[in-house]
Amino acid sequence: MAKPVSVRAGRIEFLKVNTGKWEWRDAYHWVLALNWPRFIALILGVYITINLLFAALYRVGGDCIAGMTRGSFLDAFFFSVQTLATVGYGHMYPQTLYGHVVTIIEIISGMFWLAVITGLIFVRFSRPTARILFSESMVIAPFNGQPTLMLRVANLRHHSMVEAEFRIIFTRDEPTLEGDIFRRFYPLKLDFDRLIIFPVALTLRHFIDEQSPLYGATPESLEACDAFFLASVVCVETVIPAAVQIQKDYTWDEIRFGERFVEIYHELDDGRLSVDYDRIHHTEPVPNAQM
Repeated sequence: MAKPVSVRAGRIEFLKVNTGKWEWRDAYHWVLALNWPRFIALILGVYITINLLFAALYRVGGDCIAGMTRGSFLDAFFFSVQTLATVGYGHMYPQTLYGHVVTIIEIISGMFWLAVITGLIFVRFSRPTARILFSESMVIAPFNGQPTLMLRVANLRHHSMVEAEFRIIFTRDEPTLEGDIFRRFYPLKLDFDRLIIFPVALTLRHFIDEQSPLYGATPESLEACDAFFLASVVCVETVIPAAVQIQKDYTWDEIRFGERFVEIYHELDDGRLSVDYDRIHHTEPVPNAQM
């Protein structure tokens, strides 16, 4: 039986079983998905392994390399490093047919290695990422006299994003007429879900009316149905024109009832607006909140 494949969606981990045969092309996406420490460790590991392999071949070749101490694995390793990088200091060089064949194979391998690594590093550096900050919690409190689910998002880039699109999905366990439990998903209608330009920070709002799946929700009811929220932002990075996406999930215990986000905007004397990013996550109780 094939090993299960782990796929994460926020804090939820899924194990895919019986997914079929793994294709070698998947290695490219797997490498790009690694974080930088693991990517660097992988590159160093493969690089050292290649040199160890060719060092072993040079060592078993006897006097195939001039200037190399016979039987010295360390000399063979250093010669392999020079050959793979096509440096060739000249102190050691192949002097037998066996040595020439192995060095030719290693030089060709080095050319492919350099091309692959250059491509991978270029893609990793050139791939844009969305530096969007989500508030640590969501709040439910009256807004303009109506119960409202609110979430704050902020652009951490020092330039504006454009064509921003916002979504919030609400999911919970619901019973069926047959007595089973199934997971149902509700897209929540937002006060606004698109912006032409997204420069700093804003608050997303979903008004809880009779048509809302959150109508009449309480902390106890959200816990009972194992409520889960998933927020998503898709926008276009303007420096490297490309669409970027990021998401964050919230469990039922990260919903604060009767609280609202504190004000982060302050108008300066010259008409500019100051935005305090240190208060993005801060909330405060709503006086006399009636839910």
